[in-house]
Amino acid sequence: MDYLELFLESIGTLTLNKTRTGLAILGIVIGIGSVIALVSLGQTSQQAIQSQIESLGSNLLTVRPGSINQSGVRGAAGGRTTLTLDDAKAISSSPQITTVNSVSPESEQRTQVTTGGNNTNTEIMGVEPVYAQVHNVTMASGNFITQTDVDSMTKVAVLGPQVVTDLFGEGANPIGQSIRVKGQTLTVIGVTTSKGGTGFMNQDDIIYVPLTTVQKQLFGTNYLSSIVVEAKSAEVMVDAQDEVGYLLLARHNLKDPASADFSIMNQQDILNTVSATTGTFTALLSGIAAISLLVGGIGIMNIMLVTVTERTREIGLRKALGAKKKVITAQFLMESIILTFSGGIIGVIVGIITSYIISDLINAAFVISPSAILLAFAVSAGIGILFGWYPANKAANLQPIEALRYE
Repeated sequence: MDYLELFLESIGTLTLNKTRTGLAILGIVIGIGSVIALVSLGQTSQQAIQSQIESLGSNLLTVRPGSINQSGVRGAAGGRTTLTLDDAKAISSSPQITTVNSVSPESEQRTQVTTGGNNTNTEIMGVEPVYAQVHNVTMASGNFITQTDVDSMTKVAVLGPQVVTDLFGEGANPIGQSIRVKGQTLTVIGVTTSKGGTGFMNQDDIIYVPLTTVQKQLFGTNYLSSIVVEAKSAEVMVDAQDEVGYLLLARHNLKDPASADFSIMNQQDILNTVSATTGTFTALLSGIAAISLLVGGIGIMNIMLVTVTERTREIGLRKALGAKKKVITAQFLMESIILTFSGGIIGVIVGIITSYIISDLINAAFVISPSAILLAFAVSAGIGILFGWYPANKAANLQPIEALRYE
């Protein structure tokens, strides 16, 4: 069997009806392009979220009020008032804690902020100077919160670049100007460098205010929303988590860890949760896109069955002249494989271009999965063989006499 001749003959047959061939290929193109684009989008989202988390700082433990049950839901044990500044000071100074570098007490609350005729709803973060070190905050202009600001309850604020844009306009210099928060006037003393992000993960949409000012003058609270602990290294994260946990249990007069009125999460826990969530989301989207491949395969089978019907007399003549069954099968199977491989190549190109356009539109890293491309080719080949086999086998089993008499 001359496979080159078979290939050229199949190409010639497919080009006789270009519209039909194009429509058959289109289903595969859409299916494979969708799978590649959606897998890429999922990986891009996962990488972007991971970068957001890592930009907060390294080797971090986050202590939050309230316990987390087995379903991962934060309970109401103690509400949001179980962590205090004294807890943070104890973690920082206790001789029992040997694996911690820095401790950042934090009090956050979302509220409306105004200046002149502009306003925005943003996060007010009460912090101490150590916050900048722990969370890798750098200044684009001006200064960050100082210990003097904290000790004196100074009414000052450091703005994230998104807040600057919302309140003062693109490219404005807000240093020295005033903003209003909860009826109090704060003077802007600095602007942080952009970290990027969107939604609740946007590190640029934050206003930093001295912790004491937030607690005593803005919101009237004496508790913390979180205590962020920087471990000395990634290797001692588990030890640091245990040390901090047992210290807080003792301070809160709790003997059983199961009854803890706080929870401790490390970055790896968060990354694992995000990876699992985005992985499931990507798999779901890819599964939906894969349905297009199935539809495309069925479309190819239908077209090949129509082709068999149209070429019944030709098949009968070839068999009458001595063409073997395997030659007839191979020809129709070759046509089906050519359709799916052509659709696969075009689909990969379409998927890559679509992924690039989406990444550019959302200002995210362009990520392409080689495994997704290989899988696309494997699936396209499988579809060609699977859905091409039945029409090919039907053509090969036609009786020469019946085929020649077919009208």
